[in-house]
Amino acid sequence: MSSSPTARIGRGCWRPLILAVASLAGACQRPAAESAAASELRVCADPNNLPYSNQAEQGFENRIAELLAGETGRTLRYTWWPQRRGFVRNTVQAGACDVVIGVPTSFELLAVTRPYYRSSYVFLTSKERGPVVRSFDDPILRTLRIGVHLIGDDFANPPPAHALARRHIVDNVVGYSIYGDYSQPNPPARLVEAVARGDVDVAVVWGPLAGYFARQQDVALEIRPVSPEIDLPFLPFVFDIAVGVSRDELALRDEIDGILLRRAADIDAVLAEYGIPYVKRTRRPGS
Repeated sequence: MSSSPTARIGRGCWRPLILAVASLAGACQRPAAESAAASELRVCADPNNLPYSNQAEQGFENRIAELLAGETGRTLRYTWWPQRRGFVRNTVQAGACDVVIGVPTSFELLAVTRPYYRSSYVFLTSKERGPVVRSFDDPILRTLRIGVHLIGDDFANPPPAHALARRHIVDNVVGYSIYGDYSQPNPPARLVEAVARGDVDVAVVWGPLAGYFARQQDVALEIRPVSPEIDLPFLPFVFDIAVGVSRDELALRDEIDGILLRRAADIDAVLAEYGIPYVKRTRRPGS
């Protein structure tokens, strides 16, 4: 597997937990801290990671955090930290904040709400140049330059890298670090830009990244959900995304859960505004 100059910058990360279904670092005892039931909604977020969040509060997760704060009557306060390995340990578990706006519903380090959207990995190509890719089993993938995000060399890479390797599609794969150059805005966007420039023929990208950054390119890009949704025996490409809350704040989790249900139409409108490709929301049993 070939790689871009930025393809090997460290191991593991936070946002690619969704992308990699990998563990984020380190359990530790959360020290005593002021209760989130007070006057602030304390949110942990990445300061440089659109479309999710940035320090200028321009991301869709910033918008949802603002909505939650308004509904709870609390003042929104951020703890900014890059979403990489150690994110939860250095933020929520350190007592610096209580809420993470986007986590998979399977995430075990936090108490999670109902999902507020469900998205998929997508095949991203140029509308003008093609090609049309419909499945990981499409023979055309063996003839194309394929861009994927990479995390590290500790087997924590995102599902597309594993799906391609399982099919022995390696030599024509180009890796782009999910970390990238953090001095530049929104490092994961480089993979989408590579498709627009023609550096790769197709990229396999997490849907929110593809949907948001595809609209900002000078050429029209085509987005198609990957197939299969689950690469057997168990490599999922579709994820339910929820709000994660400190395990010490279950009452806050339940309060946010109610808001997500009550304001679902408003949240859907935010996601649509950011071009997030998502499929029908699923509910927890009994919700």
